Amino acid sequence: MKRLLYISLIVFSCTRPEPAPASRSFYLGFTPFPYEATLEAVEFSYQKIGQDGDIINHHFDNGVPWVEAETNSPFHSNVMNDWSYRKTNTPTGHKTYLSVGSINILRNGLANYRAEEDDMPLPAPWNTYKFSDQPVKAAYLNYCKRIVDFFKPDYFNMAIEANLLYFNRPDLWNDYLLFHEYIFTQLKTAYPSLTIFSSVTGAHMLSGAFTGSDHLKQREAVTQVLAFSDIYALSLYPYLSNYLGNPYPSEMFNELFSISDKPLAFAETGYTAETFSIEVQPGTFVTISSNADKQEKYIRDVLEACTERNALFVINFVIRDYDQLWKAIGSPTDFVIAWKDTGLYDEKGTTRNAYDVWKSYLAKPLKN
Repeated sequence: MKRLLYISLIVFSCTRPEPAPASRSFYLGFTPFPYEATLEAVEFSYQKIGQDGDIINHHFDNGVPWVEAETNSPFHSNVMNDWSYRKTNTPTGHKTYLSVGSINILRNGLANYRAEEDDMPLPAPWNTYKFSDQPVKAAYLNYCKRIVDFFKPDYFNMAIEANLLYFNRPDLWNDYLLFHEYIFTQLKTAYPSLTIFSSVTGAHMLSGAFTGSDHLKQREAVTQVLAFSDIYALSLYPYLSNYLGNPYPSEMFNELFSISDKPLAFAETGYTAETFSIEVQPGTFVTISSNADKQEKYIRDVLEACTERNALFVINFVIRDYDQLWKAIGSPTDFVIAWKDTGLYDEKGTTRNAYDVWKSYLAKPLKN
């Protein structure tokens, strides 16, 4: 799956919103993350993306072909076969949102290496490089250009959850910002009409007991990222916070939205529909209590908030619960479990109530 568990969480009661308006400003979509490692599961994901959305997020958080990208050499077939399959199976007429990560999945350093396998350790001398070193900048710029030219996306996320690097490794932040500015500036010169941005995690920017981090310093870091970003793209999983599945503050969206007046999108989001326990440290477990009603409320709340803000798109990261995949890899209780039950389809492929809310918005015509 993707990503670091950054226990930074929430969920709270609001009154039901008024009936949704007759149109929507935002596209609705998913990543093709499969519920198990089978062709049937992959085909299910693409079929439902075509049926239940109008945008697809091809999300690459599994390493960068650093060595080949630096010299503009051919990428390994593992990389290119993946790209080709995704492009071929992108539903006709869907918008394409492409996201790539220069920061590793733990959000504490340079992304791992991708070639014959995903997320391999960085080879020498790459394991000694800083973000602002010339080989890193050159390789990542080449990589971004090649993947953009291949997919021709409508939206391009050049740095997934960039502010988590500041949270985990503030000592690397100033160096990263030099890299960030360079990549964005070069890409905008090459693709002036493409929407280019970095996603940022919302939880760490919220006040009170949301995560326990210094939310004001997090906002400063996000402001630095957004100086070189066309839009304000949020990654938000409110149950992954100190609220542990309990009602999140009613002012959550207003507080987040007030941080930037740039066009808004939800680069990725979701809400667990089942209770689970996660091992946050060896032998230390935290239980996050949830159910399908809480998931339905969150989906309703986020789509209503996006309606008020005229958002660009909303990505519910997982389309179907991946219980089968989780069991196949040994039922780990680390961060892999955190998104297991966030699908609008449960592990049996049955729709949840949140799905009906989602489809009610999808049925509305897009504003011109």
